[in-house]
Amino acid sequence: MSGAAAAVADVLSGAEWLGGEERTNYPLTMSVEDYGQSFGLTAEAAEPISADRVCGYMQRALEHLAEALERTPDMPVRELEVLSSDERSYLLEDLNRTAADYPSDVCVHELFEAQVRRAPDAVAVVHEDETLSYGELNARANRLAHHLIGLGVRPDQPVAICLERSPAMVVGLLAILKAGGAYLPLDPAYPSARLRQVLEDAAPHLLLCDAAGRAALGPEALADLTVVDLETAIPAWADAPSSDPDPQALGLTARHLAYVIYTSGSTGTPKGVMIEHRGMVNYLSWACDTYTPRSSSVVSSSLAFDATVNSLFAPLLHGGHALLTKEGDEVDGLKAEIVSPRGLVNITPSHLDVLGQQLLSASDTSQVEVLVIGGEALSSSTVELWRQIQPAARMVNEYGPTEAVVGCAFHDIPADLSGSTNVPIGRPIANTRLYLLDGHGAPVPFGAVGELYIGGAGVARGYLNRPDLTAERFIASPFVEGDRLYKTGDLARYLPDGNLEFLGRNDDQVKIRGFRIEPGEIAARLLEHELVGDAAVAARADAAGDKRLVAYVVAKTTDGSAEADGAELASVMRHHLSGLLPDYMVPSAFVRLDALPLTPNGKLDRKALPAPEDDAYAHRTYEAPRGGIETALAEIWAELLGSSGSAATTTSSSSADIPCWRCS
Repeated sequence: MSGAAAAVADVLSGAEWLGGEERTNYPLTMSVEDYGQSFGLTAEAAEPISADRVCGYMQRALEHLAEALERTPDMPVRELEVLSSDERSYLLEDLNRTAADYPSDVCVHELFEAQVRRAPDAVAVVHEDETLSYGELNARANRLAHHLIGLGVRPDQPVAICLERSPAMVVGLLAILKAGGAYLPLDPAYPSARLRQVLEDAAPHLLLCDAAGRAALGPEALADLTVVDLETAIPAWADAPSSDPDPQALGLTARHLAYVIYTSGSTGTPKGVMIEHRGMVNYLSWACDTYTPRSSSVVSSSLAFDATVNSLFAPLLHGGHALLTKEGDEVDGLKAEIVSPRGLVNITPSHLDVLGQQLLSASDTSQVEVLVIGGEALSSSTVELWRQIQPAARMVNEYGPTEAVVGCAFHDIPADLSGSTNVPIGRPIANTRLYLLDGHGAPVPFGAVGELYIGGAGVARGYLNRPDLTAERFIASPFVEGDRLYKTGDLARYLPDGNLEFLGRNDDQVKIRGFRIEPGEIAARLLEHELVGDAAVAARADAAGDKRLVAYVVAKTTDGSAEADGAELASVMRHHLSGLLPDYMVPSAFVRLDALPLTPNGKLDRKALPAPEDDAYAHRTYEAPRGGIETALAEIWAELLGSSGSAATTTSSSSADIPCWRCS
């Protein structure tokens, strides 16, 4: 019998407690009851949560808190140690035992050169009708590298490269690395203004390009650069030595930069992430050992997307070959190549969804050995769809920001995902440490939500020309001497089996009418509905300037879903969410889309989400007000709610929609 039940029994003398059940919109509610000489903890938990386990944990935490207060009565409460020494050791050490040998003192291109010596005649790169062997690729890259050295390329110097996918692109990348430079990828498909913004910030002296790159950048941007055109019929480096440049002669080490990739910044200004050879080698060594593709790896993503590091370089260090898709849409390129057996395919969940729908009825789909999925949260429904298309494929969910060399955590997806909506991001890769910390930098209890911090070999040097931002996001580790941690801004928690679950961004968090809301949680609940294929939730200001939640829904192509219009879908989705979430978390508007807008890298483009039309809001049937009092009240509520209609019985989408501050 719970403390609350005992209290009721005391009041109702002679009453027998038979039990009870209470419906709640919250996964867990805890209360403390004062019984005079003692107090009780009462937990109300949803079915999947063990209330006994939670209360037991809280009891142990309170015991440790009391002991800490006794030892250090003057210490601020937030600094008191709640975790036991065993749990602290488990969180900080046991879950991070990832030490593994890897060639930490060599550069990426040196590993490629070692593979060239092992099999010079093996196929390295395939693009349409053109094929390059390892020996041919290495010789071309060496000639260009010697030319770049003559042009003044030195270690840690960014060298811009703006080409469409082609063997020349691979030659250029390897040449920059061999010359000691750090490649700075520019996608010719990106807007010219964005490319010029990157060039202005990075200030490279050299640019490797083709005709598409020239056109994308324009003559004004090219005027301040030394341009090396890789499409030249008789290049100036044709007679340069074909031997491998000597890293020692160049003063090049594994602690120098391998590449600088620009990512979006919260202020609207892109920031350049600096990755050293050491971190890149650690990731690629782990990837080769973990994925071991036996045939080809499909390269279909932009060079400016860091996932391309895996699909392009991993096979070249392992003896496989990189298959470059035609320039254009990533999904179309993958669809064209996946009809033949492939070893490794890297893809985002959004692109995986689109490709899956196209291939579901295809009869000529061949087997893929490994599907590496990353860049966004992965839903179990996407995995289940692909199990139908590629039943024998190994599927891996890989997590990692650009600041941690492509991937820092991975999860081999099991065949059975029943009972889960989102696929875990798993555990840290080799020589990587992951921590979940609270707002004061202390470890959160096992199972609690915390911000994810990354340490280990893959952590970036920082942001190019941004020492202030580098100091803010990259900090000294309080747990491992000499280590640095990257503060991701991602929220996660440990599942009972020790795998990490990604829960969204802490800066996606919104506050509406005083309530703190994580849009990712609402989207996850939408995805549980049988009619929903994809979903996103964002906060938008309405005509009156009030912030409201808007849900964007992509309906599955199932019976009944295609016929539902926007208003009907809004009503269905609101009813669905009302049974799962507090009222203030139910969106005010629902917008039906054919597909969520994506960035060139396959991630959700929040800026491209459209503003909702009036029929996106869920309303009851309009009933006109009757009499002068109802008319006056309806006009007042219409003004407060920013509604164009004055009705006697129309329902606001959420109690949180009411802008109470305007009623004062």
